[in-house]
Amino acid sequence: MDQAAKDRRLRWHCRRGMLELDIFLLNFFDNHYQNLSEEDKSLFSDLLACNDQDLFVWLTGRENPENEQFARIATMIRDSHIAAH
Repeated sequence: MDQAAKDRRLRWHCRRGMLELDIFLLNFFDNHYQNLSEEDKSLFSDLLACNDQDLFVWLTGRENPENEQFARIATMIRDSHIAAH
């Protein structure tokens, strides 16, 4: 699978069926993903494997993930959302 196909597949996984998560994740993917380091791209992909309830409380800042790396990428996503609005 080429990189463009992988990126399309990853973008599809940003669609969660919960409008709030879709907004956070799709906006981050569309506006910031390509500028991430390979490590952060992998981390973002791993974050998408988490359940929606966890993602929602992390991205809205109600809770922080115990995993420090997830906390870092969640903060990046949340900060990019705040900056855009």
